[in-house]
Amino acid sequence: MKSKATLFFNAFLVIMFVFAFTLPASAGKTYKLGMSLAITGPTSDAGNPYAKGAEDWFKFVNETDYLGDGDKIDCPIRDDQYKNDTTKRFFEEFLDDGILIFLSYATGGNLALKRDFEEVQIPVIPASYHEGLIVDANYTFMPVATYSENAVGLAEYVVEKHKGTDTPQVAFFIHPSAFGRGPLEDTRKAIAEGLKIDIVEVVEHGTDLDNTAMLQRLQSKGVQYVICHTVQTPVATMLTDAQRLGVSAASFGEKGKLTFLGAHYTGGSDLIALAGTATEGYIWADSYNLTSEKNEKAKKQLELAERYGRDDKAANSHNYAAGILAAQIATEAIKETKKAGLKINRENIYKTMQALNFNSFAAAGPVTYSPTERIGVDVMNIYVAKDGVFKKIQAFESQYIQKVRAGR
Repeated sequence: MKSKATLFFNAFLVIMFVFAFTLPASAGKTYKLGMSLAITGPTSDAGNPYAKGAEDWFKFVNETDYLGDGDKIDCPIRDDQYKNDTTKRFFEEFLDDGILIFLSYATGGNLALKRDFEEVQIPVIPASYHEGLIVDANYTFMPVATYSENAVGLAEYVVEKHKGTDTPQVAFFIHPSAFGRGPLEDTRKAIAEGLKIDIVEVVEHGTDLDNTAMLQRLQSKGVQYVICHTVQTPVATMLTDAQRLGVSAASFGEKGKLTFLGAHYTGGSDLIALAGTATEGYIWADSYNLTSEKNEKAKKQLELAERYGRDDKAANSHNYAAGILAAQIATEAIKETKKAGLKINRENIYKTMQALNFNSFAAAGPVTYSPTERIGVDVMNIYVAKDGVFKKIQAFESQYIQKVRAGR
């Protein structure tokens, strides 16, 4: 008969064996981030899929042990409804929670907090690509080419493709905010540096459901090109009205008609869903790889969306890709800091981000930062809407934006 001591020891071994298999192999560390987005509200058509992209990437990171050692990222995503005061409150609450990186959204909110970012020395990854966010700023890391790069680049594209010796006559159709006005001012600075276009009129759109009078006025003034910098919905309304009036150019720069062009938030599959055939011929500048390109990058984006049950609308949105990229930048910053054997804190992540270099399936080019470079993806793709999808025409980098920056 076994002794009581032997029986007790055997029972102890069984308990320990069961206990070992009921605990995770490694609890790992959890790194806290915070994200504030307009998931609802006036720009939710962009903010909603953006939030889904970021959420899905962080889920993927945690489920696949992407960081290694069981480490995870905890990134609450809160809806600020495009309200600056709400964004500020969320930011302060995130700081109290000890976040390492802040993932922000709107131009106004980022401008309002710009000095706060510098004061608390926290790396920031915005969803706004407003040029002013990186002027006299150290801690804001722009994911892709700025709106000003888009707008000035499109103006350069107009000059390059315009037929005839006359100066291209251009109108701007913009959001009534700092978000809309910034690229206009930088385009004017580019003109002062020698860019050969005339800005005939600037339209700050409201909530008008009919653009008939505006379109007819632009035509009467000899405008051939309309550069848009706003969000998809007002552009869709304008394109639909232009199609109804028969004033949309059938080919680029067609005389007597209007050729429409737009920056980042004015295009993509979301625009086609809103305006349908009225988008045909629309030229669009963006730094994201589109799923309509049907390349390996697109395949990876669609696989991520399928993994987390996203519908086709979200899966194919460049705003979904934008959310993924922001989350990837934060993830790579943590991963590379860890790889270097450094303590994971704001100071070391900031150092890492200044030398970050990686490829993303969501972006048109590699993401690279340096101590003097705060724009991750410099290249823009020029797309054209054709047969219900946007197709890449060429890769493009603005030359005049460098002159504008040098003049600051």
